[in-house]
Amino acid sequence: MHGVRRELLTRQANALGIPLVEVVIPPTCPNGVYETRMAQAFAHPPLSDVEAVAFGDLFLEDVRAYREERLAAGGKQGLFPLWGRDTGELAQEFIAAGFEAIIVCVDPRALDPSFAGRRYDERLLAQLPPQVDPCGENGEFHTFVRTGPIFADAIACEVGEIIERDGFIFCDLAPA
Repeated sequence: MHGVRRELLTRQANALGIPLVEVVIPPTCPNGVYETRMAQAFAHPPLSDVEAVAFGDLFLEDVRAYREERLAAGGKQGLFPLWGRDTGELAQEFIAAGFEAIIVCVDPRALDPSFAGRRYDERLLAQLPPQVDPCGENGEFHTFVRTGPIFADAIACEVGEIIERDGFIFCDLAPA
């Protein structure tokens, strides 16, 4: 859903000091294919040794139940450290902590396309319509985090072309 270039994901993982394991799925991937590919990935090293997976989900019960069910089928546990947090407070804490993010995908049914490519900051939060969750928890938008206190280095990137694809608005971030 993010539409972020692999090179930027690799840089992000390196800056965080964590390995990147890619599970390749087709565009508009059916759930059956997604579930099969994820199960295969968790059945082989390096993910076969993983006992728990952390998610940033905040309050969508159906999403959490789906994740827990899929993980349990493979003998894994889901962790939800942000579960139940107030999303307005969490958004403010994220920014105050020094994280920087860019809106890379917008659902135009929920949020004006002009938000694509914008920095996720106090100004953006103040301009979000009241029905849009400040963390995009309902899929209104998705971000790419380029730096923060847990990053060894900031990810240098530039906002590129804004395009519509499959009913969503994407901002192409280019490595700088």
